[in-house]
Amino acid sequence: MEKQTGVVKESSFFSESLNEELTVLTYLPKSYSPLYKYSLLIAQDGQDYFRLGRIARQYEALLEKEEAENVIIVGIPYKDVQDRRAKYHPDGEKFSAYKRFLAHELVPYLDNEYPVYQVGQGRALIGDSLAATIGLMTAFDYPNIFGKVIMQSPYVDDSVIEAAENFSSSPDITIFHQIGKKETEVKTTAGEVQNFLEPNRMLQKAIEKKGFPYLYEEFDGDHTWTHWQPLLPKALKAMFN
Repeated sequence: MEKQTGVVKESSFFSESLNEELTVLTYLPKSYSPLYKYSLLIAQDGQDYFRLGRIARQYEALLEKEEAENVIIVGIPYKDVQDRRAKYHPDGEKFSAYKRFLAHELVPYLDNEYPVYQVGQGRALIGDSLAATIGLMTAFDYPNIFGKVIMQSPYVDDSVIEAAENFSSSPDITIFHQIGKKETEVKTTAGEVQNFLEPNRMLQKAIEKKGFPYLYEEFDGDHTWTHWQPLLPKALKAMFN
């Protein structure tokens, strides 16, 4: 018999910033009670994190071993690859609007719906590839709202490096950054082949100069969920232990 797990609630949310209806997946752990306080983990590529990353099941395993604090996990799925690029890519036409949606619409909604810590260090953003990029760039724009970022193999270009170099803020943000040593020829959804490893190493240097809490690791693998899924527990424990 499979162990009892928490529940994933699916709801619709209309974003004024994006002028569209979005799906919001909210995972409440099996021990959920409105009497407790929870941290928030918001995943872009939300459907992928629940389905391919098995993030809910992996988190329950950490809770059972008392290796993580109480967390509510929220996933925002993308509609298709074009929608994903428009919202997550620094050059995407909806990039700025999507950052506003996360900070000024989604967070107030979740703060109102659930017993969550309403401080930056109580909220984390997680993503893979472009979904990691939008998480980092949103935290740079709103460090008082999002105090933690987990990046799995982010897409990094000059604008991301520049944002890291120019970031200066009094509140600390905490970043966990993973990149694969074999991510030297990554085929993007735009049909190009790019080296992700070297730009990520440049980003590492830029972030390390800032002096805030930062964990960086290179894993022996490529740009796929085959590697991101088993690496998740380590990142989650680092952020929420």
